[in-house]
Amino acid sequence: MDTRDPRATGPGEETSPRQDPGLGKDPDLRRELDATVRARAELGDEYDSALADSFLERVERRIDDAVDRRVRRQLAERQLADARAARRPGTAGSWAERYGFALITLVLAIPLSAIAGGMAGLSGLVVAWLGIIGVNAAQSVRLNREPPPGHDRPAPGD
Repeated sequence: MDTRDPRATGPGEETSPRQDPGLGKDPDLRRELDATVRARAELGDEYDSALADSFLERVERRIDDAVDRRVRRQLAERQLADARAARRPGTAGSWAERYGFALITLVLAIPLSAIAGGMAGLSGLVVAWLGIIGVNAAQSVRLNREPPPGHDRPAPGD
């Protein structure tokens, strides 16, 4: 196994795991490479192929494990997003949600108007109707702020 860097400027310049930025991220992989290089020095050239194959199998196993973890994490995130979307109430565009609340408040406005007008006169009637209008305006704003179905909000960091 030749440890010379093909990008080296001079003949005989060798790379070490400390010069390779990819190996610095995984200390276990660095130790395994160091052990493989020491074993090559002890065993000689006739074991180069076996040592290289062994090291590459370990690297491949680590890559497979990392890919598996990423895929599992992405699947879990997608399932969580789907579950959150399924828990959301019906679409804001449904007739019942848009007009049902307004109809209920108008039906309740009749006794509220009678009570407010009878007890406080015109000022009580104005306050009651301002409250009814305010509640309906708040409901309308809430419905208009929700994103349409199928358009999830972006996750933090996206």
